Amino acid sequence: MISKILKDTPHNELKGVKITFINMPLRESAAPNTPPEGPAILAAIIRRYGGDPYLLDLNGYRIKDKLAEESCLTHGRQLNYKEAEDLIAKHLDNVGDQDVFAFSGIITTLKWQEEIAKIVKKLQPDCFLVSGNGLATEIKRGLFTWIPELDGIARSEGDGIIFDICNDGKLIREKGISKAINSTKLSSAHIGELEGKHRFVYEGFRPSNLDDIPYAALDLLESDPYGYNLLEDYINVPVWGLGANNSSAAPFTMKRSLTTVSSRGCPYACAFCYRGAQGERNYGMRGAEHIATQIKGYVDKYDLDFIGFPDDNFAVDKRRLDKMVPVFKEFGVDHIRWGTHTRMDEADERAYKMAESGCIYIGFGAESADKHTLTQMQKGGFILRNGLVPTKVNGNTYNFPKTMMTAVETCADAGIHGNCTWIMAYPGEALQHLKTSVAFILWQQQFWTKGYLHGTPDYQRLKDAVNSKMFVATAYPGTAMWRVVRKDLKKHFDIEYDNLGDPICDDNFHRYVLELDDATKTLNGKNGEPVNFGDMPMDQFLQARDYVNNDEIENILDM
Repeated sequence: MISKILKDTPHNELKGVKITFINMPLRESAAPNTPPEGPAILAAIIRRYGGDPYLLDLNGYRIKDKLAEESCLTHGRQLNYKEAEDLIAKHLDNVGDQDVFAFSGIITTLKWQEEIAKIVKKLQPDCFLVSGNGLATEIKRGLFTWIPELDGIARSEGDGIIFDICNDGKLIREKGISKAINSTKLSSAHIGELEGKHRFVYEGFRPSNLDDIPYAALDLLESDPYGYNLLEDYINVPVWGLGANNSSAAPFTMKRSLTTVSSRGCPYACAFCYRGAQGERNYGMRGAEHIATQIKGYVDKYDLDFIGFPDDNFAVDKRRLDKMVPVFKEFGVDHIRWGTHTRMDEADERAYKMAESGCIYIGFGAESADKHTLTQMQKGGFILRNGLVPTKVNGNTYNFPKTMMTAVETCADAGIHGNCTWIMAYPGEALQHLKTSVAFILWQQQFWTKGYLHGTPDYQRLKDAVNSKMFVATAYPGTAMWRVVRKDLKKHFDIEYDNLGDPICDDNFHRYVLELDDATKTLNGKNGEPVNFGDMPMDQFLQARDYVNNDEIENILDM
């Protein structure tokens, strides 16, 4: 349907529309390395159809000053609210009044969206203000309670609804809300008055053909309101590897890199994962030619030596991988190094095809190496179907999924570095289950360093290239895990539910979502107590967490 909309829409459909996207800050401790492709794609669509889009990326700034140094922020600090307001004000001085302001941010950005909404409405009281992406998709209409300045929310993917958002915003700004309603030209997203204000809820839908969508307008990041090239900062931060500080690890380096998503959605249903803003389980992908054209364009324009595809699951369709080999050679990009994410059970003969077309890195969401925990996570069906392999690590025997071991070995044979990410304290996980994951990490270190002399630079480089960081299991609204820990959420956060089973957007739920600002931290409950959703006693959990944070995970095996 979206493909038909894009093809049938007049080229000047959005002429005169002025819209500013604002991308919200993410984890401050990590240097930003993934430009905001989602809003940049929407900006490209708007520009294609005659509109004037702008993109302010608040996440792109890391300021290295005395305050950052005092806060031990190695990569620099984010903008403060006053600096963000000055940036937006300067932007408006440069380009004039806007019809629409559109926020983009995941659920961890609630506090920022609350503050920036106040700033935007202070500077542009008559603009049409919409929030999209993960936060709006997960919280739904309750977001109007927390951010009353909002006129609308946009759930799921925005490609098909951006026309309605722009046209509604322009009509309301020109005529006022009453005359706009009476004109009968507003979209069906108008739901009437809610909490004393007319509101809009846009239900996004996924593109039927991703190749019909234009490439992201990353050029909008080449000059911020002060003339600063923010895109260069992204390019100079590695996508993956130790320098990225994002739970990835790799034995190689990159100097100039960019990212682009080649597929949307994921056909699987891991219990901890929420993908509502990316097509959910409805998987769709771009063609090999479309990707190759983009790679060539990026490399030629920005002099890149690495491309990252941070897809949820890159290797679902074998046919695309088969086609990529000749297509990448035809376009002259098969020598460009690239990496992506996929499942460990998909690292079979597909890994060799990926390597032949330039892949040198695959990130696996292993999350656990223990049979019990994998089953609780709803990951067991594919990962456990090849059975378990008793394996000795540090004198003790652990049962590892054969699929996981084979994935690491196959990638190594193909010339690809396989990196695993991990989750600890998942519901049902006890200490003995966590130990299996830790042992698998140590097995990987032994595998990659085999044949190298302990203490040599090469040995240390390969050992460091095995990720040993772990996320703490966190319950996000809309996930299967959320339903499992409802009693814990009530106990620690006083979260209540409506008759449909959705959390009520009151002060308690609000405090919980604000607590989700950093996926690497341990949550604190209503009384400041640490929260552990797993089956480990709190003292065990905190001790294990200290070992993880201090890069001493081997000590967990002695607990």
